[in-house]
Amino acid sequence: MHLSEITHPNQLHGLSIRQLQQIAHQIREKHLQTVAESGGHLGPGLGVVELTLALYQTLDLDYDKVIWDVGHQAYPHKLITGRYSRFHTLRQKDGIAGYLKRGESKFDHFGAGHASTSISAALGMAMARDLKGEKFKVVAVIGDGALTGGMALEAINHAGHLPKTNLLVVLNDNEMSISPNVGAISRHLNKMRLSPPVQFLSENLEEQVKQLPFVGDSLSPELGRIKEGMKRLAVPKVGAVFEELGFTYMGPVDGHNLEELIATFTQAHKYTGPVLVHVATLKGKGYEIAENDKVGYHAQNPFNLTTGKAIPSNKPKPPGYSKVFAHTLVKLAENNPKIVGITAAMATGTGLDKLQAKLPQQYIDVGIAEQHAVTLAAGLACEGMRPVATIYSTFLQRGYDQIAHDVCFQNLPVFFCLDRAGIVGQDGPTHQGMYDIAYLRCLPNMVLMAPKDEAELQRMVVTGVNYTDGPIAMRYPRGDGYGVPLMEEGWEPLPIGKGEILRLGDDVLILGFGSMVYPAMQVAEILSEHGVKATIVNARFAKPLDTELILPLAKQIGRVVTLEEGCLMGGFGSAVVEALLDADVVVPVKRIGVPDVLVEHAKPDQSKATLGLTTPQIAEQVLKAFFSNQLSTVS
Repeated sequence: MHLSEITHPNQLHGLSIRQLQQIAHQIREKHLQTVAESGGHLGPGLGVVELTLALYQTLDLDYDKVIWDVGHQAYPHKLITGRYSRFHTLRQKDGIAGYLKRGESKFDHFGAGHASTSISAALGMAMARDLKGEKFKVVAVIGDGALTGGMALEAINHAGHLPKTNLLVVLNDNEMSISPNVGAISRHLNKMRLSPPVQFLSENLEEQVKQLPFVGDSLSPELGRIKEGMKRLAVPKVGAVFEELGFTYMGPVDGHNLEELIATFTQAHKYTGPVLVHVATLKGKGYEIAENDKVGYHAQNPFNLTTGKAIPSNKPKPPGYSKVFAHTLVKLAENNPKIVGITAAMATGTGLDKLQAKLPQQYIDVGIAEQHAVTLAAGLACEGMRPVATIYSTFLQRGYDQIAHDVCFQNLPVFFCLDRAGIVGQDGPTHQGMYDIAYLRCLPNMVLMAPKDEAELQRMVVTGVNYTDGPIAMRYPRGDGYGVPLMEEGWEPLPIGKGEILRLGDDVLILGFGSMVYPAMQVAEILSEHGVKATIVNARFAKPLDTELILPLAKQIGRVVTLEEGCLMGGFGSAVVEALLDADVVVPVKRIGVPDVLVEHAKPDQSKATLGLTTPQIAEQVLKAFFSNQLSTVS
């Protein structure tokens, strides 16, 4: 059977080990070929090919449910659930999503792009099954990295208190190297624990002893301890932790040995209550370059399969925002030992790996634990340190209560740096940085700013580090800057809550925030071709707004447009409207940004075109709103 013939995972049933190995080889070939051409996650999926095939051999996917944590490890799952023929469209507009989506396939039982959610979702499904009197199996597959998230541990704690609720958790441990000695011992212990004699002895010991003359029930407490002791004899130290939490532990199992995986999963399904199968896998398995660079090949832009090197751009690119941010922060930290950079398992993506390399004592990676990261920063701030919590916009949502309760309510000087703010592209709805303006500006004491370009970002980094009157946040986009000149040192902080006028015109006031300032300037050029003169303001701050600048201009000009790369509801435009109404400045306002829709996976320019956020589209909206008599086709 060829991989292309598999449209339903139940077709794996009855295949021999040799046939499954052939399918595994074909999955890796297709996976590598697709990611090399279009980009995407590489290492996680390559590491779980055998795990996926073995697990699905033991399930009936017409009824049973598998919840994959995050979803970037589920490319093999996609390839055997009817999406082979469209897999070449991975992460492209209207194509296959890079993560799991309930609307994409009936086999995507739970969508996720953020980590540590799978066990909670799976437990909810298992409890619903039991309440409805149904019988299907529920499996959560979670990586060891995601297990650092507090939500996963909360779910494990809950599941462990439900001894009659059948739930299988598969721990995909791709950090464990399976050395021959350790692997052999672990396999031996697992076989011993699963063997019928040990199971019979541990489960029947109490009944046998009760039959002894003069003993009866008098040894019941001691028997309980003996039984637990016997079980622990066959459990590695790591498994004892899960056993204490109420799980039956099995493993570690070689994650690339199909026979061993199938046997273990088959046995795991026979237990009552929560079971954890610990599977040791090799991230990037089958592609040596990825095996040797697990961080670099976690995800990749299009690359040459032979060399592993990225396909070079046709023209030189200016430095990206993340790179400029990291360079500036390192320079500042070299002269200020109180600066501490904090990341939540995103050192490379945020650029904080540069701080780690240069000043490791001023760098903290908390793992996938945004809640902890925020409150840790609050504690550092209490002791006079300058914590810089650098977290993607979408992931900071996970620490919202901590931002409010632990930072803002106590007015602590934590500097939040929100990378990937705005439209991020092919990762889709779960990763778009749409909501941070709305969710941060409503919090007391918070200052919120966004740079128009990479040079202004440098000044905002200094501003954030120097600001000690309370919490402050800076949002900045994914991708390259504009190529403006950058300084190596001597950056001046910005005055809090002050914008700047970039262009003067009498017909319309356009207020741009962050990444929409340069587009605002381009819109002004288009409007001028239609006889409309625009004043352009770089707002810089969404909170506090520069009302001393904005209100007189709005009153004088009489028409206002706001531009933002974020959700309109509660966003920058809403802040402007609130300020105008509070000051009794009643003028027409056109808010332009992201409407109340999910932004699906596509290239950022494609998403902006869909949302009406290209400069010609914005200019046309402005003309239609205020100058319909001057409206003609805008190109």
